Amino acid sequence: MGRLFLINLEGRIYTCKFCHTHLASYEDILSKTFHCRHGKAYLFNKVVNVSPGETEERHMMTGLHTVADIFCVGCGSIVGWKYETAHEKDQKYKEGKSVLERYKVSGPDGSNYRINNGAHVGGSDADDI
Repeated sequence: MGRLFLINLEGRIYTCKFCHTHLASYEDILSKTFHCRHGKAYLFNKVVNVSPGETEERHMMTGLHTVADIFCVGCGSIVGWKYETAHEKDQKYKEGKSVLERYKVSGPDGSNYRINNGAHVGGSDADDI
């Protein structure tokens, strides 16, 4: 495998919870109202140091979307997903944007989001399963 070149961000940043690779800047948050199977998730305009997985169609609470899971290039952990295509007209703003699952990243202050008692959190924009 070749040499890994990472982008280092300045200011208030979100990092991979597992390997501390820089993922996104606080200034690139578009929404903090997203949810995933494990709780909170944030929509970002720009995410770095991730690699996309295979695209797939997912039925989410806001409709059908073509998405790809995104993986941290530092450790390979799934940290969220990227919206490739939104099939509903009012969801087109998500195209090209990425969601980071809050429990898989560390916040700008070094904090980690924890799942309350490991309970499943419903009502998400993750898969409707």
